[in-house]
Amino acid sequence: MTDEFDPVEFLVAAVRVDSHESVEEMRELLVETLADAGEEPVVDDAGNVRAAKGRDDGPHLVLNTHIDTVPPGLPVEREGDVLRGRGACDAKGPLAALLAAFLAVEPSNGRLTLAITPDEETISTGAHALVTGEDALNADMFVVGEPTDCDVCTAARGRFEGTLALSGGAAHAAEPESGVNAVAALESALGAIRRFDDDRDPHPRLGAPTLVPTGVGGGEASNQVPAEARLTLDRRSVPPETAEGFRAELTSSVREVVPRDVGVEFSLTDRPTPFLEAFDTDAEHELVGALATAASSVGEAGDGEVRPFGAATEASYFAPAPTVVFGPGHLADDEGAVAHSEREYVRSSRVRTAAEAVTRAVDGLVG
Repeated sequence: MTDEFDPVEFLVAAVRVDSHESVEEMRELLVETLADAGEEPVVDDAGNVRAAKGRDDGPHLVLNTHIDTVPPGLPVEREGDVLRGRGACDAKGPLAALLAAFLAVEPSNGRLTLAITPDEETISTGAHALVTGEDALNADMFVVGEPTDCDVCTAARGRFEGTLALSGGAAHAAEPESGVNAVAALESALGAIRRFDDDRDPHPRLGAPTLVPTGVGGGEASNQVPAEARLTLDRRSVPPETAEGFRAELTSSVREVVPRDVGVEFSLTDRPTPFLEAFDTDAEHELVGALATAASSVGEAGDGEVRPFGAATEASYFAPAPTVVFGPGHLADDEGAVAHSEREYVRSSRVRTAAEAVTRAVDGLVG
């Protein structure tokens, strides 16, 4: 790491900047930090902060994370090694570690890019812009900063969301046979949803996918056969399932079990960017080995374990290029939720460990 840049000092300043409603001030802090270090950052049309250095005749490695956080903002507290506050681990702690590595390494055998997105917690327009259009990164490897407690995560489930709509025909409840009851058809539809993955082999590292009903609605009057019913579904996918493949298969499965006179339509929730799909990087790739070796050599016992990540992430946008998720902090600890919770924290010593591990790995790959 450079003598001028202290990742923990940067992190303390960053956590004090609220970035759940707007990332403007946080983005300014990041741009100023890079400029003060002699780099030439740019903010692209999607709001990403980009900085690059090195040469084009070697591997291109991208360090990526996000500066937005979930609401609400939280008071910043420091107690010994612990820093508390919104964004401490998700994902300003990982950002501090990646930024330290970017500033420390001068590539002589490839290209190094820092690409920081503004809206990972919502619709990921920034990450989508990094891989599409004329300014797409077209990189060979990606390190995505998220709280992994300095483990190297090479796979994660995806997340899809949609609404199953069943349509029938309204009628007086005193003559139910004269209508088509869409709410009653939910019974069969829910059975198909429970059995949806029964014959599916679990992924060797991510396990089985999940499909969970998370909302229901239907009917307009208590004395009327309901003509419509709606069921919201949350899908946590594993490779090789895609959002469109899931939509088509779910529709077919429900169609097979509900009465023929009930209409069936399953629509994925409308969004301007693709869903975060599952990804799976070869654990034998040199990126994985470099970061795992570095983390185990500079960290605590057990650091550098190669495992899946516990949440959906923008890393899916960068796959199938070799991609790993890495950073200080926990999604949850023995006491409960950490990231996105009122007790969000990160240990300063772990930020320094992550910074040194990424620096060593990056130096070995492109330095």
